[in-house]
Amino acid sequence: MARRVGKAGEGEGAATGQTVETTPLMLVGGDDDLAIQQRARATWEAWCRAAGGMDHEVIEGTAGTVGEALAIVGRVREAIQTLPFFGGPKLVWLKDCTFMADERGDRASGSEAVTGALGEWAAELKAFDWRDVRLLVSALKPDKRRVLFKLFEQRGVVEWFAGLSADDKEWAAKVTAEATRLLQASGKAVDYEVAEELAQRVGPNLRALSNEVEKLMAYCHGRDRVTAGDVEAIVSRQKQAQAFGLGEMLGERNLARALRMLDEELWEIRARIDKRKSEVGLLYGMISKVRSMVIARELMQAGLIKPAATYGAFSDQLKRLPPDVLPSDRQYNPLASPYPFYRAVQQCRNYELPELVRAMELLLEANRRLVGSDADEARILQELLVQIIGRAPGRGGGVTSRG
Repeated sequence: MARRVGKAGEGEGAATGQTVETTPLMLVGGDDDLAIQQRARATWEAWCRAAGGMDHEVIEGTAGTVGEALAIVGRVREAIQTLPFFGGPKLVWLKDCTFMADERGDRASGSEAVTGALGEWAAELKAFDWRDVRLLVSALKPDKRRVLFKLFEQRGVVEWFAGLSADDKEWAAKVTAEATRLLQASGKAVDYEVAEELAQRVGPNLRALSNEVEKLMAYCHGRDRVTAGDVEAIVSRQKQAQAFGLGEMLGERNLARALRMLDEELWEIRARIDKRKSEVGLLYGMISKVRSMVIARELMQAGLIKPAATYGAFSDQLKRLPPDVLPSDRQYNPLASPYPFYRAVQQCRNYELPELVRAMELLLEANRRLVGSDADEARILQELLVQIIGRAPGRGGGVTSRG
């Protein structure tokens, strides 16, 4: 059995003796290309330090054609069969392999010739004498149904790194934590709120996050702290984060930025860049944000929760909430999406409770107009934001807790 390791390094399967340090066969895969590359590189360097010597081979696994894929398989087979020139252990890394992918996603991997070659290679590896030989493969989205993948599961170690997506309710917290780690590893001090803003601009994309952190490092050269102004000046808002950003600007009561984001979203809808988006979908996102702020405001007034400096501290409060104070319907229960609720608790102080109740009425009226009239959708949503946000934040936004 293989030992599988998830995104945060937690075991997903039972190990049966094989470890990263001892296994002759290791596959690092998943759909998070940055994590795959980082983990494979760290594993390779650790193997090389432990083995010593210099006669180790790295074979690039990117193949655009069937012929290239077959040639790469041949080179790897030859490499593991060839003894080191100076003796000692032999290490081989098939790096960034593309032809192990699901055949729907890669032309070369869907070829019968490539499938047959991988099957033959798997049979060869199964009978291979692995004394003093180790093979590392890193591959984006390898097909788990293939015999080669199953061989790594049965005889070696598989580490799987799942990528983040907007469907993950905790993506913002995960990206915030990674942003903090990357900035601190680069020698920069950063407040949690700054890392949070960076995550909200980047969205659920760790590759984009790494690129934006590099830009920040160059922009902040000579300073030991990254500020919110730095993030605003240098970090562009990624497409995956735009819809999230519209709700954020509604929560922050920032009318100018909310209208700009709405215009960007409407342009994408009309250009049919993302066919899943719609004007009604944008409205429902705003309804969800306001509903969460209403619940947050009521819980704060009851003294059951309060704003926290970090998501971790806020999560501890949620664990202590009496279960009967929250909606039983999962669709309306904020615990189904705890990170967005954490943001709602921070932002609800920008509105008085009657304003939030009025906002819900405006949203429901806008929904009726969107689905039941021929009025211009953009105008309806623009007027809605103006009516809800209305004035600058900060007037009478404090909350007095009881109990």
